[in-house]
Amino acid sequence: MTGHPTSERPQPLIVGAGPAGIRAAEALVAAGLRPLVVDEAPACGGQIYRQRLAPDGRSSRDLYGSEAAKAETLHRDFAALDGKLDYWPQALLWNLRDGRADIMIEGTSRQVAYDGLLLATGATDRTLPLPGWTLPGVFTLGGAQIALKSQGCAIGSKVVFLGSGPLLYLVAWQYMKAGAKVAAVLDTAPFAAKFNLLRGLPLFPGIVLRGMRMTAELKLAGIALHYGVGDVRIEGASKVEAIAWRQDGLEHRLTCDGIGYGLALRSETQLADLAGCRFAFNARDRAVLPERDAAGRTSVPGVYLAGDGAGIAGADAAERAGERVALALLQDRGLPHDAARAAALEAELARISRFREVLEAAFPFPAHWVRDIADATTLCRCEEITAGEVRAAINRFGVHELNRLKAVSRVGMGRCQGRICAAAAAELLAHEAGRGIEAVGRLRSQAPVKPVPLTLALTAQQEAAE
Repeated sequence: MTGHPTSERPQPLIVGAGPAGIRAAEALVAAGLRPLVVDEAPACGGQIYRQRLAPDGRSSRDLYGSEAAKAETLHRDFAALDGKLDYWPQALLWNLRDGRADIMIEGTSRQVAYDGLLLATGATDRTLPLPGWTLPGVFTLGGAQIALKSQGCAIGSKVVFLGSGPLLYLVAWQYMKAGAKVAAVLDTAPFAAKFNLLRGLPLFPGIVLRGMRMTAELKLAGIALHYGVGDVRIEGASKVEAIAWRQDGLEHRLTCDGIGYGLALRSETQLADLAGCRFAFNARDRAVLPERDAAGRTSVPGVYLAGDGAGIAGADAAERAGERVALALLQDRGLPHDAARAAALEAELARISRFREVLEAAFPFPAHWVRDIADATTLCRCEEITAGEVRAAINRFGVHELNRLKAVSRVGMGRCQGRICAAAAAELLAHEAGRGIEAVGRLRSQAPVKPVPLTLALTAQQEAAE
């Protein structure tokens, strides 16, 4: 499904082949356009509908559970676009400048011009540092899910899942169904918070009941569910050996050799930043996100956002948002578009957004954890900076803003450029400075947005010269 633009006008460029990117591509192709779809994964589907690397005997039901039909439909619909779009898998868009995109593919850099940029860049796990979180055997929930879906393996022979959010229970349930030994699920939220899910029944009864069924099946399988856990530490000399926590004033400890950890998700916004989009604080996501209207238009003409990369809302919302931004692009080009369909999509997205409020109440972010992060705990893995060193920098230099903190402490200067540590650094800065999380800002993104080989600079220059 690879190829080159054939028309003189540059193609629309879609970044991401998950639910949002696929539906955007489908709508543009239906309108007679030929978009270029760039995706880092070897196959379409995104994180939630990630495909296995090679046939391994598992069925779609084994991989996706109750979402198998949605996954199969999405994969099939994208395959049906073969020959009607250009598709570059295993390609990393690492820079945007002057209406052109720098893309790494097969070890070389290619530069393409685009007319319409649809960013469907997805999300990654959000975490806070805790003792032992950098030990081998600790994975994010998303990483644990990738191991299971793509490679058909578990992250340990006795696994504990820790955190908050629907993904916590989903991944634990998927591991249990795959036959892995799940020792416990440790939820940072109190059990009482789950009663908020009842408010979601009128909006999406199927999702709420499915979540309840998963929880019930975990309990029936003998898996211990603990709520309101805190003071968590992961123990081990050179790898995970146990996890300890406090609950209702009592100490608990459990041996294990694998831990899946995550405190919900954070949006991948680096490319929106490079595209020049205006950002604003979003209280629900506790993050500074690119601004967009109901159709997905940003502050930059011709740049659109869809899916979790624009704000966490889930796969169903991503599909609808992907189609909606494609209709917006058609409208902005003066091409025929279905206004009634656009209005219906916006209404569905608004309903999902209301449900998202319910989920936030049921799975709240444990913001209070930040005050208890021990000074010796590593906060920035890339630069090996501890929470104590960050606190010292904040107090020594009177820091109140995140980029200033980066300059004086090197937090966020490593390979991940803050993708892992910035959220935690912002929480720590806000706490130490006595400010709200909305007042400390965000790290400015720079190219390359993800690590690339040094040799890429040479091929990029050659591409530009040609």
